Amino acid sequence: MAAQGIAPGFLAVRPDWLAQHTEAALEPDLPIVDPHHHLWDRPGNAYLLPDLLPDLLADTGSGHNIVATVFVECRTMYREGGDETRRSLGETEFVNGIAAMSASGGYGPTKACLGIVGNVDLRFGDRARGALEAHVAVAGGRFKGIRNVSPWHPSGVRASSATPPEGLLRDPAFRRGFAALGALGLSFDSWLLHTQIDDLIDLARAFPDTSIVLDHVGGPIGIGPYAGRRAEAFAEWKPKLFELARCPNVTVKLGGLGMHLGGFDFPERRTPPTSVELAAAWKPFIETSIEAFGPERAMFESNFPVDKGTCSYAVLWNAFKRLTAGYSPAEKTALFSGTAARVYKLAPA
Repeated sequence: MAAQGIAPGFLAVRPDWLAQHTEAALEPDLPIVDPHHHLWDRPGNAYLLPDLLPDLLADTGSGHNIVATVFVECRTMYREGGDETRRSLGETEFVNGIAAMSASGGYGPTKACLGIVGNVDLRFGDRARGALEAHVAVAGGRFKGIRNVSPWHPSGVRASSATPPEGLLRDPAFRRGFAALGALGLSFDSWLLHTQIDDLIDLARAFPDTSIVLDHVGGPIGIGPYAGRRAEAFAEWKPKLFELARCPNVTVKLGGLGMHLGGFDFPERRTPPTSVELAAAWKPFIETSIEAFGPERAMFESNFPVDKGTCSYAVLWNAFKRLTAGYSPAEKTALFSGTAARVYKLAPA
């Protein structure tokens, strides 16, 4: 379901299609910190705040109690030219401005971008620390960490608009840059494919004092060589996830299953999925992830607008709430807000 202007591996967002199915929010008072969304202005796919575009706050205001959000890098608004180690500062400056707008209270109760996960290419090695310090300086207390995307597969499966090299997490220069994160109290978001989890296990063991967040339940592949072979992918993914969970410095984000990578056919259907359908399809991956890490080391995420190609924001969070219907109040607090607030060191929203 790609559209003109949509990067390879991304689904088109179709508001008219999404509007065919709406749901009232379940447990509307449950506080939620959405720890993973993007902001960008791309041809055919823009996602910004009012006075720019209303998409983000239309979603966070669609019935659930979204008290705060965390922005995650997406290579937007980079500076043109200048020092190569400082170009990504443009993104952090841009998002920090959005966060300041939201903090004014003039755009609703959600504290958008209360945390910022930016991007510094850790392959800068020894130069990475200065770049990281520059991001902290321009965003103040909002800057929480970075992400370097690393999904790579020999088949050419695309899971990002970026094209990372093979073996990024084991690259010596990358690891020299990575060493600066812990010293600065910054975290690392890891986006990879399930076939690469061994690389992250090695990284987590090498840097046990650095907080690492596994994005999108570890990227189980459902397309390309795994099309029609979800059970085989699951069987490969599960033991690697449990092995990674033995690293106490790693937490997991529960989401990202609405991406093209998962191979679910919801975007091909005439009408969008219900939260009941999503919960049933995603249950094995979500429940296994919570079993491996526990609620105190797991957090639900929207991954919007990427997952918006599959469902609406209100339906997404309803699916997550259905999946946790039997959990205790304390477990729900951890999964929907507590873990994210602790891991990203968020000030009270």
